[in-house]
Amino acid sequence: MSLQTVVGGVALACVAGRAEAADPRLRVHIPQRSYAEALIDLALQANVSILGTAACGPGGQVELSGRFTLKEALDRLLAGAPCDYRVVDAGTVRITRLRPRLRDEPEAPAEQPPPLVSEVVITATKRPVALERLPAGASVLPRDQIEATGATDVSGAVGQLAGMLTTNLGPGRNKLLVRGVSDGAFTGRTRSTVSTYLDDAPINYNAPDPDLRLVDVDRLEALRGPQGALYGSGSIGGVYRIVTRKPDLQQPEMGASASLATTRGGSTSRALDGYLSVPVIKDHLGVRLVAYDEVQGGYLDDVNLRITNVDQTRRSGGRLAVRVRFDSHWSLDTLAASQHLRSDDTQYVTAAMTSSPRSLAIAAEAGASGGTGGAPDDRRNRVQETHNNDFSYAGATLTGEFSWGAVTSSTSYVHHVFSSQYEGTDAGLNFPAIATDLGVYFEKARINLLVEDVVVRSAGAGPFQWLLGVYGARSLEKSPSTLDFLAPGSSATAYDENRKNRLFEYALYGEGSYQLGDGWTVTVGGRAFESRVHTTADLTISSPFGPRTFDGRRNSKGFSPKITLQREFANGDLVYALVSEGFRPGGLNTSGFQPIRSTRVDFAPDRLRNYELGAKFRRLDNRLSVRVAAYYDDWSNIQSDRYRPSGLAYTANVGDARILGLEGEVGYDLPFGLSLRLNGLLTDSKVRHPNPDFDQPVTPELPGAPKTSGGLLVVYRRPIGSALTLRLIGEGSYVGRSVLSFDSTASPPMGHYLRARLSAELSNQTWRLAAYVSNPLDDSSDTFAYGNPFSFGSVRQLTPQRPRTVGVRLSAAF
Repeated sequence: MSLQTVVGGVALACVAGRAEAADPRLRVHIPQRSYAEALIDLALQANVSILGTAACGPGGQVELSGRFTLKEALDRLLAGAPCDYRVVDAGTVRITRLRPRLRDEPEAPAEQPPPLVSEVVITATKRPVALERLPAGASVLPRDQIEATGATDVSGAVGQLAGMLTTNLGPGRNKLLVRGVSDGAFTGRTRSTVSTYLDDAPINYNAPDPDLRLVDVDRLEALRGPQGALYGSGSIGGVYRIVTRKPDLQQPEMGASASLATTRGGSTSRALDGYLSVPVIKDHLGVRLVAYDEVQGGYLDDVNLRITNVDQTRRSGGRLAVRVRFDSHWSLDTLAASQHLRSDDTQYVTAAMTSSPRSLAIAAEAGASGGTGGAPDDRRNRVQETHNNDFSYAGATLTGEFSWGAVTSSTSYVHHVFSSQYEGTDAGLNFPAIATDLGVYFEKARINLLVEDVVVRSAGAGPFQWLLGVYGARSLEKSPSTLDFLAPGSSATAYDENRKNRLFEYALYGEGSYQLGDGWTVTVGGRAFESRVHTTADLTISSPFGPRTFDGRRNSKGFSPKITLQREFANGDLVYALVSEGFRPGGLNTSGFQPIRSTRVDFAPDRLRNYELGAKFRRLDNRLSVRVAAYYDDWSNIQSDRYRPSGLAYTANVGDARILGLEGEVGYDLPFGLSLRLNGLLTDSKVRHPNPDFDQPVTPELPGAPKTSGGLLVVYRRPIGSALTLRLIGEGSYVGRSVLSFDSTASPPMGHYLRARLSAELSNQTWRLAAYVSNPLDDSSDTFAYGNPFSFGSVRQLTPQRPRTVGVRLSAAF
């Protein structure tokens, strides 16, 4: 059963297990904690779901040890508490506030807004753990915070997640970076450094992030640092997990929202989304539907094409979730999801170009057709550099819950198709026999990924906890690419590659935790893995080159360990030490006009080992929460996607690196409705032992890894009368300076910018009306110094922030 937690309204502690009809006695050990924290401990140890623990408030100091029925444990923990409980079904307990006091009773204090610093449970560890007791760097964004801050996708959420950044090539083209673990800004054959999950299933390999729109999402979870022991290859930087809301088996739910925005100098943006949850058979079968459609208006003008606001993006999709509870032991969750994203053009400009009288004239012409004109920048491309990113997913998770623990089987299938088009005229210099007035390069990837992951774990009670898993994955990627040249009266295909990549991965993994006493716990785990890659390619290349074929294989196997030692004090403070590893398998290169050098045909696996010290504590009646971690990463044989002078991509092992880092998150609730959240990351990287086969000097630091980054969220909540609530929200994040790639001769600086968003919201129990402004200072700093691989070496490419955007959003939930 999935665990769901909503900060500030609902805290849900959910584990696989059940409450027997005979209500057997449970072995419980709960040290002294607040009411809410004690209830979460009880949920973890009794294998039940407890909803609404925030109703008990931040106070209270209770403890419990011995053998009790579930009812006895609840009665003892909540004796004298400002909350009560109700058993909903065999595996669910709901916590509610006590009834209003009678007239002759003392008046209760005014109800305060729900705290921002609430107890949170995270399930990205493949078993439920309270966030404050997890010996690792982790963050959770609950649903209310996602909606309040207008985070419609990962780009809008990263500023609220410590240590997490994203590139800014454009919607559906970006890659995630965590803790400065960056292999460069380009996306090619190498596996991603951050593994993205939709519920229990991985959804990316070497593709850019699918950029799923965050509609009807329960929460976002981020695990920082390598997660090779539990998640395998592709998680050397961390794990980013989207947890969707599941069908409600008790009562129907529905909601919808609509938004409209205008960008300075650009066209109008709009979005419409909605959800519906229906309990078809109460307590046994439920269905949840989600649908959305969004248009992000463009704001750049292309002078040559005579198109204003050329970079418009449209994103539409939906989900269908079905939950079946067979009995008190077994349940099944299925999910089908699909999204189509199309960008009409890229969003970069070149440094030499500024708004011209001609572009302003074109903008005036377009004003009659609906554009607002006056875009802040223009460029002179000769083709629209379009991008499509189509994502489809089907998955099923079967969970068996027993008194001893649980077994979970997750099966998923991902069909991911994405394509990009670039102007490639500069590559015509390689083909003197072809008339090359205009060059167009088109690349496409079609990925089919099938994954099975079976996890068996113990219940939450007792000094020894364990987890065992078996993992298997099969991936087939077909990636054709062509380079065509056009001239008056003629056209020719100079380069045509059809590549197939087959990947098989198998793993056996597990971990065990033992409580040593006096608050000390040691955890040891690891993953034994094997991956097999088979790559074939057929290339047809015009003179002076020639056709060729490729057929190669590469196998990787190894073991990725994890060790943690933690101590939890009686007041809930936690200190920990962690050693963990991540890895990525090797692969094979095929692209290029000329045959590939033998030293560059394949690229070797890389590995990152993390040494980490951290602390988590809460003070001031749990209104202050602090989480800090210092880490040292040793990264060997770094894989990096690069571009040849021709503009075609390949992957190479650049060298080794070490990373020093310090990250922190602080949350504080003031008693008058003001909540603050601050996160920050300081990193220092150094590239060592550069690969002697590398043609150009290597940068001394990792590219795309600024030394400083961080974010601030301020929320003020105030009731207006008896029915309305006013909420004011300010959000800002800073990304420091960095360079683009490992090549020090072609690695322009970028970054050193501030992203900001201000909003005001008025709501009641059903409706919400919000107005917002993003980029209020209209900052145009360079967020990403790249756009086109074929002209990258000849012109400076810049990606400014989206200009100041003002919008409104109306939503309702029933």
